[in-house]
Amino acid sequence: MDAGVGGAAGTGMVVVFYRPDAACVKRANRLGYFGTCVVVDNTEQVRDAAALGLEPHIVYLPNGANLGIATAINQGVETLIARGCSSAILFDQDSEPSDELLQALPRTMERELARGVKVALVGPAYEDGRLGGIAPFVRFGMLRLHRIAPVGTGPVEVDFLITSGSCINLGAWPDIGPMDDALFIDFVDLEWCVRARKRGYSVLGAPELKLTHSLGGEPVRVFGRPYPGHGALRHYYQFRNAIALIKRSYMPWSWKSTELVKLPGRLVIYSLFMSPRTEHLKMALLGIWHGLTGRLGALSRG
Repeated sequence: MDAGVGGAAGTGMVVVFYRPDAACVKRANRLGYFGTCVVVDNTEQVRDAAALGLEPHIVYLPNGANLGIATAINQGVETLIARGCSSAILFDQDSEPSDELLQALPRTMERELARGVKVALVGPAYEDGRLGGIAPFVRFGMLRLHRIAPVGTGPVEVDFLITSGSCINLGAWPDIGPMDDALFIDFVDLEWCVRARKRGYSVLGAPELKLTHSLGGEPVRVFGRPYPGHGALRHYYQFRNAIALIKRSYMPWSWKSTELVKLPGRLVIYSLFMSPRTEHLKMALLGIWHGLTGRLGALSRG
């Protein structure tokens, strides 16, 4: 078994690539020196690790097509389980964690497990300067999210964490199950966290740990407030998966109520303030229709 991150035995990392640039490759190569690092590449028609510039210590899984974030994470996690790892830290290709974060996440997990806490995953607070700095952790609440300031030194119970920077307890993976492939992208992390909590596992935010992470593209400002910018295709998945999950009985009504309140506002913002406006509106409405009719997976352009 490989030594894990910061000397914690059995911790590996999964990085998902999609059309990476040289900086993404450099970041992945660095992670590989902290433990087993699996790069799952969703880039179309790319299958050569050496041509990308990945070093030999990286475990490279090329899909040759975009199979979605959920499938890629599942492939990486299953690879780490097969190699005997007990935990997996997930990263987007543009995430650049500090040495401290790489060491502290698995140690926090181990400490909580030793205390008898049934942990699914532990994650840091994330910081995106474009959106106003360090984002709060959240709990679901009727009609609105309850925001928890990332302060203090002890882990706090939350309802979900974003994928990048999350450290998963692989001992819980068979019980909770893999990420939902059908969602493809968007709400994948949230849906998995809901299933984990339904099975009695804790989802823990570590307020003393921070990860610089860019949420989406360049934000747009609406009445002085920044909103993450995405392409029209990404908004298709956001609306489709929100509707699809609202229809699922195991999703909590507290979350459903929040989404039902937010969806009309998002539709207005995306169709009026993001260019090209007609395309954003078209893809959002298509996503709503496919969510209602149960059409999931990758959007076929055929």
